[in-house]
Amino acid sequence: MKRLKPSTVASSRQLRFHPLLQQSILRLPPPPPPPPTIPLNRSFTTSKATYQSTNPVNNTPPPPSPSQPTTTTPPSPKNVNKTLHHTIATQTGLYSTLPYSPGSPFFLPHGTRIFNRLIEFLRAQYALYGFQEVITPTIFNDALWEKSGHLENFRDDMFRVFSGKKGVVRRKNLEEEGEGVGLNAGVKPEGKGVEEEEGMYSLKPMNCPGHCLLYKVRGHGYADLPLRFAEFAPLHRDEIRSALTGLTRVRRFHQDDAHIFCRHDQISAEISSTLSMIETVYSVFGLQNYKFLLSTRPEKYMGSLSDWERAEEALKMSLEATGRKWTVNEGDGAFYGPKIDVILVDFQGKEHQTATVQLDFQLPQKFELSYDAAGVGAGSEEGGNSGGGGVKETPVIIHRAIFGSLERFMALLIEKYEKRWPFWMSPRQVKVIPVHQKNEDIRNFAERTRDVLAGVVKGDKRQVMGKRTFYVDLEERNLGLNKSIREAKAAGYNVIVVIGESEVGSGEVGWDVWEGGKYVKKEAEGVEGVYQKLVQMEAEYQ
Repeated sequence: MKRLKPSTVASSRQLRFHPLLQQSILRLPPPPPPPPTIPLNRSFTTSKATYQSTNPVNNTPPPPSPSQPTTTTPPSPKNVNKTLHHTIATQTGLYSTLPYSPGSPFFLPHGTRIFNRLIEFLRAQYALYGFQEVITPTIFNDALWEKSGHLENFRDDMFRVFSGKKGVVRRKNLEEEGEGVGLNAGVKPEGKGVEEEEGMYSLKPMNCPGHCLLYKVRGHGYADLPLRFAEFAPLHRDEIRSALTGLTRVRRFHQDDAHIFCRHDQISAEISSTLSMIETVYSVFGLQNYKFLLSTRPEKYMGSLSDWERAEEALKMSLEATGRKWTVNEGDGAFYGPKIDVILVDFQGKEHQTATVQLDFQLPQKFELSYDAAGVGAGSEEGGNSGGGGVKETPVIIHRAIFGSLERFMALLIEKYEKRWPFWMSPRQVKVIPVHQKNEDIRNFAERTRDVLAGVVKGDKRQVMGKRTFYVDLEERNLGLNKSIREAKAAGYNVIVVIGESEVGSGEVGWDVWEGGKYVKKEAEGVEGVYQKLVQMEAEYQ
């Protein structure tokens, strides 16, 4: 997948494990103090980029490096609100950044809940749109990156890892000696007497070369296409320290990456289907005011002019079919093909690229991908030839991401929702509050209510697969009823359930739900009935 815009080029990094690593970690300065607490009373829209607040937000400084001590110098006015999502996330306990791994966020339990719900939501859409999820390695031998061209074009943006073991040599050296063919090109076979040197690897900055390898594991016929591989693996791209900003500019990120291997006559349908998927997904989050950019052939490009013209025409037709406005970004396509980018605008009016759809004619050629145009394809192991004896054709790859960087998309959602997340993806869904902590009957009924609403049955040895579970917290502090309710509302719980003697006697509970900017009291009913209402709220993405 092509790197997300805007791009920032930095020098390469070499990672080497060493026994003195712990000593160097111990010399790191303490992490910076938390940012100041601010009332979260702003409004945010993606269409007009409005921002309403009477409280200025101090910019959160990046974590210190060993050579840079923590500073308390306030930011300049032009940098105010630069990382508002980071300030909100710190207050609500979603993630943290630490100097031990700059640019790699540490997600706390509540932030992980949101992150996982985003993935779970997209996985549900994969079943609808025909994607198959795969898993590929995080570290690859540099032979792969030389073959794909990434070492030549993205070397400075990749993290290099040097293995202490012997036995792997550079692909260039092997080709000179005739070693390695097919999927193993560039990797030294065991037992060969080739001169050894230290193995060289890189953390993957994108998934496409690995997915090309998966495509070649088995042969394919024309009826097997389109083949849609999807992956949520972490990617690593080097960003200079000054560019790291909360979740929007990171070194380690997750991309809802997918690659569609298809025939030329399937390009238009697959592009239209992908744009429809973007519309479906973004409507759930209320992100309707995004814009499309069509990036066309650059001055330096690979492939034939006729391929480019046909590809650009297919993208234009798909964009027209959406009924949305789109603009041409002349000459800004990738060297391997044109692309469509989705642009969202944050509350400051700053544009962020999220979704992307890219056509690629070059990577299939570099990896010698093919399918049997006669239709025979299944069954052949390693090598990618179908063995059907038909005419071999080269497929096209459509690179596709809906969220783009999950971290960047999550940053936009943090600024949109603040602490008032929709129930289905809220990290704080239900709070159960006993009226009296010392009343044993009330306490027991409150605990039972928590377990039923959470979808968990105590005493079972294992949880049932497919059982819908929710994040339900029980108030265990003796704060008093009024204070407990105030704190639960201030924390952003979607549902608040108060348990007293009347609830214990009737077996029914009343519940307050956050709807339309306020808490609305719902009619009392049995605890199991309330659980079913929660299931319905989740299913309707409320």
